[in-house]
Amino acid sequence: MSLFDLLHAVALLVLAQQVLKMLWSCFNCFKEYFLSEIWRTDVRKFGRWAVITGSTSGIGKAYALELAKRGLDIVLVGRSEQKLQQVAKEIEETHGRKTISIQVDFTEGKSIYPTIAKGLQGLEVGILVNNVGMTFSEGFDRFLDVPDLEQRINNITDVNVLSVMQMTRIVLPGMVERESGLIINLSSIAAVKPQPLLATYAASKIFITYFSESLHTEYKSKGITVQNVAPGLVSTNMTNNIPRSFLVKGADAFVREALNTVGYSMSTNGCFTHFIQVIVFKCLFPDVLRLSTWHLNKQIELGRRKGTGGEKSLRKKAE
Repeated sequence: MSLFDLLHAVALLVLAQQVLKMLWSCFNCFKEYFLSEIWRTDVRKFGRWAVITGSTSGIGKAYALELAKRGLDIVLVGRSEQKLQQVAKEIEETHGRKTISIQVDFTEGKSIYPTIAKGLQGLEVGILVNNVGMTFSEGFDRFLDVPDLEQRINNITDVNVLSVMQMTRIVLPGMVERESGLIINLSSIAAVKPQPLLATYAASKIFITYFSESLHTEYKSKGITVQNVAPGLVSTNMTNNIPRSFLVKGADAFVREALNTVGYSMSTNGCFTHFIQVIVFKCLFPDVLRLSTWHLNKQIELGRRKGTGGEKSLRKKAE
């Protein structure tokens, strides 16, 4: 065989590999976002109760309502007692499921977890949704330009990172004992790549992605499913109720589709349109552009024009 023939054979093998990889990706995409609409996983098999953090608005509230609709009793964990009561009443009247409310503020750090553990004691917790989260600033800011920086660092660490590990620590032993359980951790499209001017928020979300995928591998033999959900843009209070469109889902629609992916994917964008968002994001903003000083300055200028820089930055937290 000549050198030319050898190179030709190698090229054909590489091409075949890429074609097979593309076909496999297409099949998984079809299964995850379309087949799951027809054959849903019965979430009641994991256990009687579902615990949702940040459950009084947005995605957290939508998970609470959808899981109640699918036959689970709900533990609502959030900051506002009034809003907890409102969501509990809606669940009980609309879906006839039992509810328990645990009022805590996740920015208070480790001090709140004995209260949560006591509230969950004796319950068969089949599903945990680690949804509570907060942004680091209102707009696009350099790290040192964020107001009240020291406090914000503590807050985003307590809410976005510590809460996921501590809530998992509380519920996971019971799941392992029963050899059944589902943990859903909410990451973000911001975790797909490093994000200048959103550095701290994006870093907190990539932690969730890595923690979820690693934890799933550790405990899947024990009957535990850990799913990482990385949404794109969802119209909620945290995103200033951005108008809904083909790419922007409402919380209820997003959660319904995201729950359908349980059993089909351990790491998902939740719905097909958000999967498209990721592809568009990667294609339109390659690393060479996204990490350039030119793009950084453009983002800062845009933030100043819209009045969303550090001087108007407000803490935003899921209830």
